[in-house]
Amino acid sequence: MRATVIVIDSFGIGALPDAHEYGDNGANTALHIAERIPGPKWPVMRRLGLGNASELLGAVLPGCEPLPRPDGSWGVMRMKSPGKDTTTGHWEIAGIILDRAFGTFPPEYPSFPEPLVREFERRTGRKLIGNTAASGTEIIQQLGEEHQRTGALICYTSADSVFQIAAHEETVPLEELYRACRIARELLDPYRIARVIARPFVGEPGAFTRTKNRKDFSIALPEESALEYLRRHGVETVGVGKIGNIFNEQGLDRNYPEKGNPACLAKTRELLEERPKHNTFIFVNLVDTDMVYGHRRDVEGYHAALAEIDRELGAYIELCGADDLLIVTADHGCDPTYRGTDHTREYVPLLVYRKGVPGRSLGERESHADIASSLAAFFGTPELTIGRRF
Repeated sequence: MRATVIVIDSFGIGALPDAHEYGDNGANTALHIAERIPGPKWPVMRRLGLGNASELLGAVLPGCEPLPRPDGSWGVMRMKSPGKDTTTGHWEIAGIILDRAFGTFPPEYPSFPEPLVREFERRTGRKLIGNTAASGTEIIQQLGEEHQRTGALICYTSADSVFQIAAHEETVPLEELYRACRIARELLDPYRIARVIARPFVGEPGAFTRTKNRKDFSIALPEESALEYLRRHGVETVGVGKIGNIFNEQGLDRNYPEKGNPACLAKTRELLEERPKHNTFIFVNLVDTDMVYGHRRDVEGYHAALAEIDRELGAYIELCGADDLLIVTADHGCDPTYRGTDHTREYVPLLVYRKGVPGRSLGERESHADIASSLAAFFGTPELTIGRRF
């Protein structure tokens, strides 16, 4: 038996009831993209029930309307944990529900406490510049030349629980940048910061561009995830994309840290073309919708990325046998039509496909952890006490 969970990073489907507490009232990633782009869209996800899922929340997606009898089962999931970031969303999918949000830094300069800055500079041997909340693509244009001249590391944050370090690959070698991230990771544990992110870039002043050598350094998992649980019960676990980074490389038999959606989609297809010798769980993150298009508020780019994913999903369905389970979901929202550049606290779609199994409504789920519980049921392992299986 084989289960594949595909996380379309940031593909939210409507503001959660507590979105106002996060300043995200009215956010709806899927709806607002559908409204901006004319014509039919996402035919495979529509067949799986995406339009029906949106209808559960009272919204019709233009060009992806509900179907009388979708091929898949459909629902929407709340995030039970506080927060709206990648780590929180993926951990909850894997059965880890947080009782308090990760720490964040204030957006205004100086964002980082002085003792943290001093110790970071002492241990890395480099000065820190930036020290504020910023768009990653903008701050390297603003400070990239100073960074190259002085060797100082560009450090910045956002509304999410992150400490990001940008450096030109010719000024700071990648391994030194990763070492600085590991130092920051250790220093930031007491602050409960979810991720330290290496943001290498290349190019000349005025035309700096980030590379695909990004690397995330996640805070330690507070408990066993579904990856470790399934592995302990004889299920082979496979990560594609950022999954290894998000889960500290824990609980994976095989890890393919491909960069960007095209590479991740190709690797997923390759894995689905394999004939598994034993029970297998494939966990995929497709980051470009969030990192490249959501944060940059690029509606057209986001839509094009979704269209690419949709085409590949059609191929994946054809590769599914009677013993396959395919789940398509998201981790949070990042409405590209919304103010600012940050994530948005939203419901996420839940689309479930099994060959020969009629689709049905799965309703509004109380937690992303329902996926973890359902994976345990699918593989016949002892029932998880967290989440409600569908």
